[in-house]
Amino acid sequence: MALPTISGNSSGRGICQGRFTISTVLANEDDTHNIYCQTKPTDCQTGPTYCQTEPSHCQTEPTYCQAEPSYSQTELTYCQTEPSSCQTGPTYCQTEPSHCQTEPTYCQAEPSYSQTELTYCQTEPSSCQTEPTYDSLTQSNIFHLRTFGYNTIDAVPSYEHYANTRVPGEEERGRPTLADLRCYIMIRCMLNIWGVILYLRLSWITAQAGIALTWLIIIMSVIVTSITGLSISAISTNGKVKSGGTYFLISRSLGPELGGSIGLIFAFANAVAVSMHTVGFAETVSDLLVDYNATMVDPTNDIRIIGVITVTILLGISLAGMEWEAKAQVGFFFIIMISLANYIVGTIIPASKEKQAKGFFNYRADIFAQNLLPNWRGDDASFFSMFSIFFPSATGILAGANISGDLKDPAISIPKGTLSAIFWTAFSYLVISATIGSCVIRDATGSLNDTIPIGSMDCEGLACGFGWNFTECTQAGTCKYGLSNYYQTMRLVSGFAPLITAGIFGATLSSALACLVSAPKVFQCLCKDNLYPGIGFFGKGYGKNSEPIYSYLLTYATAVGFILIAELNVIAPIISNFFLCSYALINFSCFHASAINSPGWRPSFRYYNKWASLFCAVISVVIMFLLTWWAALIAIGIVGFLLAYALYKKPAANWGSSIQAGSYNMALSYCVGLNEVDDHIKNYRPQCLVLTGPPNFRPALVDFVGTVTKNHSLMVCGNVIIGPHKEKVSEICSSGHIKWLTKRRIKSFHTGVAADDLRSGTQMLMQAVGLGRMKPNILVMGFKRNWQSDHPQNVEHYIGVIYDSFDLNYGVCIMRMKQGLNISRMMRADVDSSIVGFAQQASTIFQLEQGRKTIDIYWLFDDGGLTLLIPYLLTRKKRWRNCKVRVFVGGQMNRMDEERKAMITLLRKFRLGFHEVHVLPDINQKPRPEHLKRFEDLIAHYRLNDGFKDETIVNELRKDCPWKISDEEIKSNKTKSLRQVRLNEILLDYSRDAALIVVTMPVARKDKCPSTLYLAWLETLSQDLRPPVLLIRGNQQNVLTFYCQ
Repeated sequence: MALPTISGNSSGRGICQGRFTISTVLANEDDTHNIYCQTKPTDCQTGPTYCQTEPSHCQTEPTYCQAEPSYSQTELTYCQTEPSSCQTGPTYCQTEPSHCQTEPTYCQAEPSYSQTELTYCQTEPSSCQTEPTYDSLTQSNIFHLRTFGYNTIDAVPSYEHYANTRVPGEEERGRPTLADLRCYIMIRCMLNIWGVILYLRLSWITAQAGIALTWLIIIMSVIVTSITGLSISAISTNGKVKSGGTYFLISRSLGPELGGSIGLIFAFANAVAVSMHTVGFAETVSDLLVDYNATMVDPTNDIRIIGVITVTILLGISLAGMEWEAKAQVGFFFIIMISLANYIVGTIIPASKEKQAKGFFNYRADIFAQNLLPNWRGDDASFFSMFSIFFPSATGILAGANISGDLKDPAISIPKGTLSAIFWTAFSYLVISATIGSCVIRDATGSLNDTIPIGSMDCEGLACGFGWNFTECTQAGTCKYGLSNYYQTMRLVSGFAPLITAGIFGATLSSALACLVSAPKVFQCLCKDNLYPGIGFFGKGYGKNSEPIYSYLLTYATAVGFILIAELNVIAPIISNFFLCSYALINFSCFHASAINSPGWRPSFRYYNKWASLFCAVISVVIMFLLTWWAALIAIGIVGFLLAYALYKKPAANWGSSIQAGSYNMALSYCVGLNEVDDHIKNYRPQCLVLTGPPNFRPALVDFVGTVTKNHSLMVCGNVIIGPHKEKVSEICSSGHIKWLTKRRIKSFHTGVAADDLRSGTQMLMQAVGLGRMKPNILVMGFKRNWQSDHPQNVEHYIGVIYDSFDLNYGVCIMRMKQGLNISRMMRADVDSSIVGFAQQASTIFQLEQGRKTIDIYWLFDDGGLTLLIPYLLTRKKRWRNCKVRVFVGGQMNRMDEERKAMITLLRKFRLGFHEVHVLPDINQKPRPEHLKRFEDLIAHYRLNDGFKDETIVNELRKDCPWKISDEEIKSNKTKSLRQVRLNEILLDYSRDAALIVVTMPVARKDKCPSTLYLAWLETLSQDLRPPVLLIRGNQQNVLTFYCQ
């Protein structure tokens, strides 16, 4: 370890004033030395060697040693020694170090590990500085002397220390043979787009909005669908696409949170679309029954009856498998093509008298001119109401993507088929809108008796020029025919009406069939991902194509429910918002994946633009609100609720989504940005490096620090694994610990290092852990409960970790609990990643509601305010919110009121909410004899007893056993030793029933206080206390300020 650096005044005499940084002086509070000199390690002698088996210091392979019954808190450790390899000295097989960092490890005492000890040999050459004189001490130092009964360079809490604060500038499945054809996707999409809207509502929309606005509606829809088609093509060509269609595309791109919510909505929208197309079919059949006077009940109920029967038949076809469904779709496609050709031929054939009576007059320029502009009829008639009715026809572009799992090569089939379908269907919609608007007038009676001579004066309307008088019905609003009144206008115009009827049947049934297949497939994929509870039942597949029978039945039930509405104009707007929501997320997925520049975004389809995708996503959301604002709010609310649930549950699915990549980019950018600004006291956060070993071995320590740091600061669980790096790679790289932390809902990182001993491993962690400003500044570890029975060299390492922390400008927190922290003996000591992550979660007191107990803070020395900050952060948490905080400070009997008021004033300026302050005037009283006797017995085993030994023998013993305590060290540290005994008595008197005791941890000069004496102080200070004890020492830099800048 590098020698600590000396900071501050290094010339002349070292003056001890105010607070020294710990890296400068590891202050023994009864001494005023602030400078020490150390020789090179080569001057040090070789000490005795040991075969060490305490877990944090063991080396390699196992045999077994029995654990002492008294050490029930810890793991069983192992030792294997070779007598020929071990040097002189006892072999220790220890079993209970509460501070150990690793899971049970193994030790083999090879000569290479047991040759020497590197110790610090410290001299005071002539070049070293002299002691500071007492006449240079300030009045503040004299006050410290009077307060605590002995001289100390540690400063008590004071206003001045803060007033001058500076501001720092899956399995392969069979597929239908027809899916091997690339044109199958185009056929399927065109069939879905050529649905009920084409045959039954496009003519009516043209009458309402006029040809011009109808074209605008079509073009707007085409823009949205075209850009969405490009986005779908890009996403679907960025890797192998499986079943699940739109849900699969969004979820694998944006992640399970958004993908899951849109998957449910899209499956529901497809189920409702089944009802829309089925109602369109039933409406046509009902009109035929009316024409032939064959109604069953009435037109509305006839639609319901026919619709339910039809969707039941379609369900049977779907359950028969994809091959039957695919064959049916191809058949429907040819029927529709013949019907459309029949329609075009019909516009050219001269109109008969019967057709003229119903408003059809072939191509006429004046009819085109009249129908070019809108003629809104009805209270709700508007541009966007027409758009909402038309738009569901455009949703068919996703039909191909929805069956992606049944395609031979979806990455090729989806882009070509989808974009081809969009082009040809858009062209057909534009042609039909223009042609039907040029041939048919808006109102007609259908009566052959309404003919008049051309040029009659008592006739109004465009039909008068063609020899027909529809004035009466037009004015009364009772016309039954014409574009505005007759939904079956395409049958009227066509050359052979039954072919249009067949086309309507083909379009509606094919679209209904496609949606009836798509919805269960999407829902099945969603169910298999286990994102939401209670739906896995519907994901079970049957047969060679894994048909989701239960999902089919659920879709059937949903469709029947909406079929009972029996009104096409009501069902269509409901679907529009859900599909627009899907389109918005598809386009946003494409934009987001492109914008974050993830190396994994490499679509083979290059003809897309991220800004066009973003534009389309925004437009889709805007259109949602323009269509039906309340339906848009419902759709967004459902997405938001499902998103919040997924974020709360945190599904285990990991698909390499763009959200993950974006999070990385943001984290990297912010971390780099933090380096550009200096730290500020107001933004200080306790960033903790916690020496937990395997986190599941010390859950109480993990829970406590996790409570303090949750949602506002960094926590890293460090694991020092003792042994050669090559043999410990699997343990270092284990992911099981992160799984365990995630399952316990602890927001923490985990890192492991392999080292020869605890101290060197901790040094690695403290120097290497962190990224820029995101770097730990506090070391947290458990108290070493077995230090009396452990090998003294391990005690040296433990105390050395504390010294190293101060040297590296870390604060230190040591947690002690009466029952201990290490529970490894109570559980299976597994470190395998497949086991640890799912290990049983042990409960601790820090997971419980603390009620109205107290948090007692003994702020005895000013460490910069960390002793106050940690308890304050605890009180902001729900479990600790009701605890009352009490602050104890040292003081003099004759100045109690003044000191109490001064401390209350200081605490009020800090705005911590701590109002109860107690001054301890009896801190200087002599401890009770029995407690003093217990302390003396505690250190008796480690005394050097050099008063009766030759000086040469004493020096040899000190070199071999640096942990031994000389008579001079006992004498010079007597006052401070008595203070720890007395403080323990005070803690027992005042804080026996507290929820937590927080004490400023004493520090010692490492060249003047042996490790065993220092640990005896910590043992004495915190022993016999029922509540958890937290010893805190900051790095002597302010972490609190009362300034606003």
